[in-house]
Amino acid sequence: MNRTIKYWEIIGIIFIISFGASLHFVFEWTGYWWPAALIAAVNESTWEHFKIAFWPSMIWAIIEYPFIKDKVNNFAVAKAVGFLLMPILTAILFYGYNAITGQHYLFLDIIIFIVSAIAGQFVSMRLLAREKIQFEWMRKTAIAILILMTISYSLLSYFPPNNFLFAHPENGEFGILSEYDHDGHDH
Repeated sequence: MNRTIKYWEIIGIIFIISFGASLHFVFEWTGYWWPAALIAAVNESTWEHFKIAFWPSMIWAIIEYPFIKDKVNNFAVAKAVGFLLMPILTAILFYGYNAITGQHYLFLDIIIFIVSAIAGQFVSMRLLAREKIQFEWMRKTAIAILILMTISYSLLSYFPPNNFLFAHPENGEFGILSEYDHDGHDH
């Protein structure tokens, strides 16, 4: 496998994990500033944890693309598959361990986030190094998926559907919570 691809995807893992971890707190750090909700987690729902993996991954893909575009194949397909794998793996592992243990553990949530980021980048790396996919419909589908994911992760914190993935686990509320909702004290 091309060393350049490995280098960029491994650095991407570090970027996604560190930037994603910070996005968990950015909404609070900004004083619950509504525009920050575009990329930052606004509550503790599963969806918001998907979002803090998506945005660093998308930003990293945009950063790396100019540097690797001539050295890789299947960029859109690789990124779409990697981006889709992260929330799927997160959901399976999170709901799986919760079903088995009956409770939630922060250290396991952190490990799941890290494992999902590594898995997404690893799959992306493997697809980037493969021979070029000859099916144009796959590339177009991948681009459509990336666009749909970007729109979804941009809007659904502001307009969450009434679905368990979007519910805050402690209070069952949906969407952007106020400072009061987060700490239980009126400021």
